[in-house]
Amino acid sequence: MTDGDVWLPFPLPGPEPLPPSFRYHQWDGEADFPADPARCVFYAVPYMKPAEVCLRPLPDMARLRVAQLLTAGYEHMLPGLALMPAGAVLCNAGGLHDTSTAELALALTLAALRDIPGAVRGQLEGRWAPAVRPSLADRRVLIVGYGGIGSAIEDRLVAFEPERVLRVAGSARSSPRGPVHASGKLPELLPEAEVVILCTPLTDATRGLAGKEFLARMRDGALLVNVSRGAVVDTGALLAEFETGRLRAALDVTDPEPLPAGHPLWQAPGVLITPHVGGASSAFRPRAERLLRSRLECLARGEELPHVVGTG
Repeated sequence: MTDGDVWLPFPLPGPEPLPPSFRYHQWDGEADFPADPARCVFYAVPYMKPAEVCLRPLPDMARLRVAQLLTAGYEHMLPGLALMPAGAVLCNAGGLHDTSTAELALALTLAALRDIPGAVRGQLEGRWAPAVRPSLADRRVLIVGYGGIGSAIEDRLVAFEPERVLRVAGSARSSPRGPVHASGKLPELLPEAEVVILCTPLTDATRGLAGKEFLARMRDGALLVNVSRGAVVDTGALLAEFETGRLRAALDVTDPEPLPAGHPLWQAPGVLITPHVGGASSAFRPRAERLLRSRLECLARGEELPHVVGTG
């Protein structure tokens, strides 16, 4: 690839120049396009913008070779594959968010187990109410979706001395830390875990994965942590469990999302909610800039790009 336009959601500063064969434009979802989409060969998709915004230029990008996401999830861009020229690739962000999302997964787990929200309420009310809370130490933890983020979660988890870590992915394999079970083993593994962390991509196979049967197999008092996508969990089934007080949850993502005011999840007992901020940390921008530079250099050299999740 020797020429064409590149659309970026933000500038890429740095001591090294960008590949000189491309013309660079900035577009982060604004109403007006920065240039003729027909000349674009590399489209860095705006970060955390609605699907309709991200998909809008694709029908006119007749020369597109790469649509590069800055998210690990890519379900919102799958309808765009039919709009892309034959042979163009859709790439997700690979390991960009592993560290930040793993940090939040551990933060949510610890905060929920040690009831930090209750302590905050006590502070606001001027109420001193010590209590014994569950520790992450000596717990059995199940990680559902053992890819880059799942592995990063376990890297941090081991410092808290869990009794055992169980791993599940779409298919069975080995990992440096132990076996990874196929998803078909979930009914057998769920009753063993006291903490279940969801970090799986949203696909047809995982939509509603944590539904009535899944939740019913979790042990009494278990904690469900979701840092994947809201639709991986059946919200109605989860609310039904909260009514009994049998389960607790810490959710960075919800279905629907954004969670509207007045939704019963806001006031459900035993629930901690953050507003989809797994990747929203100071680590994002410099790592995203490095990722985009690397992908542009691959394209300029005519090399295959990593983390391809779909093809036009």
